[in-house]
Amino acid sequence: MATIFLVDDEEHLHQIYRALFAIKGHTIVASAFDGIEAVEKFRSLNPRPNIVVMDHRMPRMDGLTATKKMVEADPKCRIIFVSADATVQDEALKAGAKAFQVKPVRAAELFAVIEKLMQTSS
Repeated sequence: MATIFLVDDEEHLHQIYRALFAIKGHTIVASAFDGIEAVEKFRSLNPRPNIVVMDHRMPRMDGLTATKKMVEADPKCRIIFVSADATVQDEALKAGAKAFQVKPVRAAELFAVIEKLMQTSS
């Protein structure tokens, strides 16, 4: 079971993710609604979550920039980047995301990625 930091600017998606993750016993231990809030919270989290689910388009700071800053703070963080824009996949992975999912995310695929990342040490 994973501990998850959820970063998305849509409140209803926080509710959906919370219910979805509970199905597999995963727990959202922190959440943020924009990139600046995400980076600030991530730096203060102790212990760090197993997984970060990162949205792309958000106010104040986008997910690509937030991903870069989180990876600078902790190169071992495991970020699943989620975007409706598949054209940013390469950029997200170069920024340090460990996986990329296209919105709308399929639950089975997201669970599989979480499971795979939980089996890796970095």
